[in-house]
Amino acid sequence: MTDFLKQWGEAAYTTTGFFWMALWAFILGYIISSMIQIFVTEKRMQKTMGKKESKGVLLGTFFGFISSSCSFAALASAKSIFKKGASFVSSIAFLLASTNLVIELGIIISIFLGWQFVVGEYIGGLLLILICWLLIRIINPKKLIDKARKNLEGEDADDMDDSRDWKKQIQQEESWARVAKKYKMEWQMVWKDVTVGFTIAGIVAAFVPDSFFQTLFINSGHGKTDFTFFEVLEHIIVGPVAAFLTFIGSMGNIPLAALLFGKGVSFAGVMAFIFSDLVVFPVLRINAKYYGWKMSLFILFLLFTALIGTSLALHYAFDLFNILPDPSQVKIQDSTYFKIDYTFFLNLAFLAVSGYLIYLGFFKKKDVEHSMSEMAPKSPLLEKILKYAAFICYVWLACGLILKFVI
Repeated sequence: MTDFLKQWGEAAYTTTGFFWMALWAFILGYIISSMIQIFVTEKRMQKTMGKKESKGVLLGTFFGFISSSCSFAALASAKSIFKKGASFVSSIAFLLASTNLVIELGIIISIFLGWQFVVGEYIGGLLLILICWLLIRIINPKKLIDKARKNLEGEDADDMDDSRDWKKQIQQEESWARVAKKYKMEWQMVWKDVTVGFTIAGIVAAFVPDSFFQTLFINSGHGKTDFTFFEVLEHIIVGPVAAFLTFIGSMGNIPLAALLFGKGVSFAGVMAFIFSDLVVFPVLRINAKYYGWKMSLFILFLLFTALIGTSLALHYAFDLFNILPDPSQVKIQDSTYFKIDYTFFLNLAFLAVSGYLIYLGFFKKKDVEHSMSEMAPKSPLLEKILKYAAFICYVWLACGLILKFVI
């Protein structure tokens, strides 16, 4: 019993340590995302992209890069862009970029996994887009695309005001109050996923034995870096399955990805796990609601095929240049999280910025109106489960931290 209580305390301490390490990155990322969403409207994106495929893909990738990392916001924006006349492949490019190339995700990955994974994330995001573009050109699903557009015809038209000059907006306090309100919405979208994801990571680090991962991912283990092609392929296929079982969004999944790599899962398997946030059932269901089940399954085929090809390409390209990351660089446990270092001062600085935004948006300029951006329809049941799970996590963490410093 004492051993269990000690592990509980260690799990809670690891979770809070993870969050402390990532706090400034979350704040920075969501402030940047909020600014972009206020000063660069979706309607401006649609007008700029136009209908030319190659231009649309490039601009869709760029706009995805500067957008929110929330999968549900990305799904809604991609649907809206497609509905307004952008090509199907441009919409897919935007969707992939907004979930794989965003700034805040790169910062979080750099903290937990190191520079090789950041490079893999950004190059991999571009490869995902290129492979999907190539597959769409080869398959040419014109009938599916036309039918998907018809499914969207009955929706209400989006009424967005893009008349304001962003250069003037950025100088106005009211605009920053809208940034503050958007910043709050960003946290509202992810707090449950981040809470559950980081808590699961702490629990897995403290309780789950290495033998479990060695069974799930063939030939994985501490110090293993030499894998056969079929072992790498198995890791890539199992990665999305693991992501499906712990679906908590890309940001919340990064500590779990670090755990997998620290336990000896191949670079390709971990990258596949990170790339998997768009090949899970909630996303499949939302795409079906937007475009119909045939198109939703086609998108799933596109993304999963691109994920496999990208993960393999990254693994063997990094191996060729002798830059595959070393699993020993990831230290999940036995870390001193709460020390006076750059993380401490960055957290204090960005908490102060957050405090100012809250004061500006909800006290000084609380009457400033801000329209909510469209979100993909979430499952009420899943949201309720996540909400209660998050509250259970807080109780677990509070009790665990008490145990950590008592036992």
